[in-house]
Amino acid sequence: NLEVKSKAPNGINFNVKGKSSHEGSTSGSIEGKYVDAPNGFTLTQSWTTTNVLNTKVELDNQIANGLKAEFATDFVPSSKDFGAKINLAFKQPYFHARAFFDLMKGPTANIDAVIGRDGFLVGVETSYDVQKASITRSAAAVGYTVPQYSTAITATNNFSVFSAAYYHKVNSEVEAGAKATWDSKGSNNVGLEVASKYRIDPTSFAKAKVNDRGIASLAYNVLLRSGVTVGVGVSLDTQKLNESTHKVGTHVEFSG
Repeated sequence: NLEVKSKAPNGINFNVKGKSSHEGSTSGSIEGKYVDAPNGFTLTQSWTTTNVLNTKVELDNQIANGLKAEFATDFVPSSKDFGAKINLAFKQPYFHARAFFDLMKGPTANIDAVIGRDGFLVGVETSYDVQKASITRSAAAVGYTVPQYSTAITATNNFSVFSAAYYHKVNSEVEAGAKATWDSKGSNNVGLEVASKYRIDPTSFAKAKVNDRGIASLAYNVLLRSGVTVGVGVSLDTQKLNESTHKVGTHVEFSG
């Protein structure tokens, strides 16, 4: 992965991204963003290597206090395909809600809400297809969080997949977490993931993760100098060490 960020004197931010994989072709995009913070207005436009033109207009705290509204479109000149979405986010003390409307497909509506108090959180999510006049997805979660650790229990995929997760910030250098998942419509086995992050120094950190299927992942990220960040990662199938199932990736980010 390659990412280059820059800011013009007039305040417009530019972001160029590129991604290459030996399994497929190279992809990328160029993006320009104009932000008028005092008036809560943001305009973002991008053009991808797949010839998709994206435009997004954001209004923050302009329609109502605590409400952020987004109108996003995508257009493919070669096929004349057009998409349009409206996204809403509403934030108040102890309550957050979001709504995502796809105007050209369905139309569909995805809505979620979270209520929190004294570290306890309760959230729900649902999706509705207007054309089918039916609920297509539902989920719920409960959790508890404090600065040192957090824990959560979730039910997703129409309450058929259950998971429990735990995160612990051991100290300023070490973080650890674990997640267990059970699919009630699948086998009786419980999936398990364990991960940890170690901050080596103020400019670099390393992460490791392993799951019950024997997939081990390692990553290293370092800030070479101001505006230049490099990351490398590897994923190993420990049960098939002699086979070509492993993955290696790199990431370079420039910002200025």
